[in-house]
Amino acid sequence: MKPNFAARLNGRFSWSRTFTALRYPNYRLWFWGQMTSLFGSWMQITAQGYLMYQLTRSPAHLGYVGFAAGLPTWLFMLYAGVVADRVPRRRLLIVTQTAMMVLAFLTAALTFADLIRPWHLIALAFGFGTANAFDAPARHAIVNELVPTEDMTNAIALNSAMFNAATAVGPAVGGVTYALLGPGWCFVVNGLSFIAVIAALAAMKLAPFIRRPGRNSVLGDLKEGVGYVAGHGLIRTIIGLVAVISLFGFAFATLVPAWAVKVLGGDAMTNGLLHGTRGLGALAAALAIASLGRFQFRGALITLGSIAFPLLLILFAFVRSPGPAYLVLFGVGFALILVFNLANATVQTLTPIELRGRVMSIYSLTFFGLMPIGALLIGWSASRAGEPAAVIINAALTLVYALVVLVFFPRLRRLK
Repeated sequence: MKPNFAARLNGRFSWSRTFTALRYPNYRLWFWGQMTSLFGSWMQITAQGYLMYQLTRSPAHLGYVGFAAGLPTWLFMLYAGVVADRVPRRRLLIVTQTAMMVLAFLTAALTFADLIRPWHLIALAFGFGTANAFDAPARHAIVNELVPTEDMTNAIALNSAMFNAATAVGPAVGGVTYALLGPGWCFVVNGLSFIAVIAALAAMKLAPFIRRPGRNSVLGDLKEGVGYVAGHGLIRTIIGLVAVISLFGFAFATLVPAWAVKVLGGDAMTNGLLHGTRGLGALAAALAIASLGRFQFRGALITLGSIAFPLLLILFAFVRSPGPAYLVLFGVGFALILVFNLANATVQTLTPIELRGRVMSIYSLTFFGLMPIGALLIGWSASRAGEPAAVIINAALTLVYALVVLVFFPRLRRLK
């Protein structure tokens, strides 16, 4: 008799497999450098949002910051995918990380000088977004240069664990630092943290970069990447699901600073803990995925996460005290990472290496590009209908789409 999904899942967990990718020296350098950098980045994101809310007391302005950070995704991401397939990805990442370091120190300088204004935060968010637009395709695609293909899912799961460990700790420390020392020191720590990843990239021993023969024009390369995604039904379905969650589901994070104050009656520390508990849930999910090793039921987990996430988000909208809110957000983070982590790994493993930069730029465009639009929309609706109503509406739209995929695209849940 064939074992059911729960039995197969229980039988696959092994913590000895969790850190397989760390056996590779280049990946170890990447992991610890990125971990340090992301810790600082989340301190910056948490402090930046709360500082904007302090300056304006406007949830709409939180949406403006989110929109400014994501607009460069639409302007530059597809071109950045072409660049990531044409130049050494390590070199591109050093450039983008250095640019973000400079912007972090500039934010700190303006804050310490008491010159920071809402328009500065919006402009700086646009600058960070531009650097990230060129960083993201290379950051995704370089994983295959650090580990063999058979361990890519584990490496991507550890990438996610790294990201969400920073998400869990960075906002909480950022909230405490903000409350005790002010926002400027959060920005200084972020600037210093980029030194770790730049040093790690410089220390890697990578195979020489091989330029592709018979290079097309930029437009030709773009058409080749878009054509591959459009013609691959499974990749198209996965990217569509990520797009809806990025547009409607993840937008709730934009409202967390206002939620901490208006709904839960808290302060900067509450804001940091809300971000942190979501990140802790996501970290738990990422480690659980990594512990499964080379498992054969990715589609079932993606489907499970896509339905559980909006249901938990609706529950969160009805919570009115910090303790239960932290608990529910832990579950929200866990479910969300089941989708994003496994979608990322699946798209990469289904894509030939010579197309990976461009395909991941399309993936990143939907992931990062729709978030600012979602941020703008939920900020606007929250300013009119209130934060809880805005979250419920967005979660309901996400749930409807997840159910449509469940019913009409069974190939996804059967994916191994």
